[in-house]
Amino acid sequence: MNPVKNKRRIPGERSMTFAAAVNGIGNGMYVPFTLVFFHYVTGLSFPVVGTVLTATGLAGMGALPLAGAAVDRFGARPVQYALYAVRAAGFLLYPAAHSLPAFAAVAFMTAAADRAFPAAQSALIGEVARGADRDRLQAALRALTNGGSGAGALLATLLIAVAGPGAYTYAAWGNALTFAAAALLLIPLRPVRTQAGPRRAAGYRLVAADRPFLVLTGANFLNALSYSALSVLFPLFVVQWLHGPAALTGTAFTVNTVLCAVAGMFVAGRVRGAGARRTRAAALGGMLFAASFAGLAVLGTARPDGAWPVGTALVVLVVVYTLGELVHSPAAEVLAVSAAPERARGRYLAAYQLSWSLAKAVSPSLFTGLLALDGRVPWLFLIATSAVAAGLLIRVERRLPVESVVVARAPRAVREPVAVAS
Repeated sequence: MNPVKNKRRIPGERSMTFAAAVNGIGNGMYVPFTLVFFHYVTGLSFPVVGTVLTATGLAGMGALPLAGAAVDRFGARPVQYALYAVRAAGFLLYPAAHSLPAFAAVAFMTAAADRAFPAAQSALIGEVARGADRDRLQAALRALTNGGSGAGALLATLLIAVAGPGAYTYAAWGNALTFAAAALLLIPLRPVRTQAGPRRAAGYRLVAADRPFLVLTGANFLNALSYSALSVLFPLFVVQWLHGPAALTGTAFTVNTVLCAVAGMFVAGRVRGAGARRTRAAALGGMLFAASFAGLAVLGTARPDGAWPVGTALVVLVVVYTLGELVHSPAAEVLAVSAAPERARGRYLAAYQLSWSLAKAVSPSLFTGLLALDGRVPWLFLIATSAVAAGLLIRVERRLPVESVVVARAPRAVREPVAVAS
């Protein structure tokens, strides 16, 4: 199947992709400067800000089951509206949250919405697209989110350079505006439902009894550790073990962000065009992660002198890592969306998103502990987790619904009425 031939858009697709870019700009305006951002916006000390963000981030994971149930009852788009509204309100309130209780309350509110957002967005992809359109839409959303994040980080940097620390407050208000704009852009979307009649409630016991999906979620937890490695482990490895300049970590992030934004849709299209099953594409992405980690373990053994050889090797390995991300991400996410039954898709994807949240929560302490033993140990650990995840994906393939594994074109009969309705 040639990925370029199917150019017909999903009704509202352009608005949804614009919303992803705008949402990315909002995230990019504060995520790279998180501690500094909240320190200047609230006036609280760095230790207090860090402790509150950690505690509220963990507590915010409790919103995932509630968001999943809400998606199953009301649909993904209304839940997205609510989450955008909460995030916008949070960033409007941050500049006024100078006391510890006020900051903790606002941080918990926005953390809960942030944790629930990816699950609701995945459910929305499942509602508006079918077949290969899901893969294409997921790749487009990821690419534009990354591009928006880079633009948001650049915008915040320029604001700070011009206006100094006071610009963080303007960035908070601008962030609230981006979330409000992203919500408005979702209005043209129209869900496509294959099941007739009203939605029926389906509890989390249905998810707990679905062993193939639990295996899928477990494999994603292992791969999610690989995603956390770039932001948590990589900078520590470069500075503490290789004794390289901190600027190399900025270079690595730039390479990763640019490639994700520029090459994301191309790589995903090539994978779809090759007819790869989603399970095998996700497994291939995991093995590319493992290859980059093996290179980093070798680099940690050689520990060459000079910034030039270290920087060159790191950039090459980050390119391999990013290629793994571009192959793995669309396949893995759409695999989960398509494996979830429609009547309980919200709950299924909330459970799946929990694997991402847990990986983000445990990775800082896990990676710093392993790095304290030896600079190569965390990379060897990640090689093992990537290999186990790939094996789980291949093994569970036959037990998953065929339509979730095999990439097929969206049938025109399903999409035509929606085009007329919009």
